[in-house]
Amino acid sequence: MNSKIKTDSVEALFDAVLTLKTKEDCYKFFEDVCTIKELLAMAQRYEVAKLLTKKMTYLDIAEKTGASTATISRVNRSLEYGADGYQMVFERLGITKKD
Repeated sequence: MNSKIKTDSVEALFDAVLTLKTKEDCYKFFEDVCTIKELLAMAQRYEVAKLLTKKMTYLDIAEKTGASTATISRVNRSLEYGADGYQMVFERLGITKKD
C-alpha cells in the first residue's frame, strides 16, 4: 500500500465507502463526493482494466471506451506494477484473464 495515501481523511473516506450496501447507495454517495467527470473517468479506467485483462489491444480498447492511449498505458502500468487492487476485485467478481 502506498503510504502517501494513508491519511486520516482517506481512512475516513474508505470507512464511509464500506457502509454502502446497494448500487443506489453508491450512486447517491459518489454523485455527492465526485464530479460527474471524475466518476466517469474512474468508470472508464475500470473498464479499460477489464479489457486489458481480457488481452484486448490498445486500439480496440480506445475505440470501445473512448480512453486515450495514455490512459490505457497508465492503467496497464497499474495492472503490471500496482497494488493488485484491480485483480483482487476481478477475482471477487469472477472476471478472469483471457489467454
